[in-house]
Amino acid sequence: MTETAAFHPDWLVPQWPVPGSVKAVFTTRAGGVSAAPFDTLNLGSHVGDMPESVAGNRAVLQRAVGTRRLVFLNQVHGTQVALLEPNSLDAQEADACLTHHSMLACTVMVADCLPMLLAGQNGSWVAAVHAGWRGLAGEQHGSGQGIVESVYKSFGAFAQSGQAYTATKIIAWLGPCIGPAAFEVGEEVKAAFCAAHPESANLFVRTGPGKYLADLAALARQRLQALGITQIYGNDGSPPWCTVGNPSRFFSHRRDAGVTGNGVGATGRMAACIWLDR
Repeated sequence: MTETAAFHPDWLVPQWPVPGSVKAVFTTRAGGVSAAPFDTLNLGSHVGDMPESVAGNRAVLQRAVGTRRLVFLNQVHGTQVALLEPNSLDAQEADACLTHHSMLACTVMVADCLPMLLAGQNGSWVAAVHAGWRGLAGEQHGSGQGIVESVYKSFGAFAQSGQAYTATKIIAWLGPCIGPAAFEVGEEVKAAFCAAHPESANLFVRTGPGKYLADLAALARQRLQALGITQIYGNDGSPPWCTVGNPSRFFSHRRDAGVTGNGVGATGRMAACIWLDR
């Protein structure tokens, strides 16, 4: 067992029925050292924040996690999954990571996209997933093969060591993301989901010609359930889970885009972390 510092009281600790060996946390914007508009716990090194502030914030998270090494990815809104080993490096190009090693903390960063944490019912492996609409729908829109399906396929890596998993033995937690009252998308987004999953149409509410409000968390639940994963906890689409609607607690790229006048969005990044403590 490793020693860990207490989590900041504003951070979210998933409430889900995983074994005691599985530990997880989702940071908010509280508890760091960054100045506005990245105040205060910005963990993203690519958003324009001072490098020393980001380093200080990552040190805060590292102390909270303990001696487990945080592994940060280079997220590209794709479907690549990194299988983490003790010698794995940061900045692998992937949007999900998976490990059965206890010395690593799978980590994804978000600021409107959906963070998903997954664990085996027997507590022998964990995974973290970054899911924006592109990654969730899939690189080849209409294929139905997105980041959720890619992670599920990656579980096959464990079959080689006699640890094969079935969907009913997977537990999922969905973290905060842009909510269904704020996520306006175009016709192309709806088409990307509905081409392979026509039932997804129910999760898009038309607001005008070619415009819809989409429920990102519900779309993820639908993809998980289609694979047979039914133990799903966390984000239910209600207002407290919306990153856009809770500016004092969550960073939001869409809400803050244009603040600097360049449309990039002056906002930080939060992190979802999961690791094995055994």
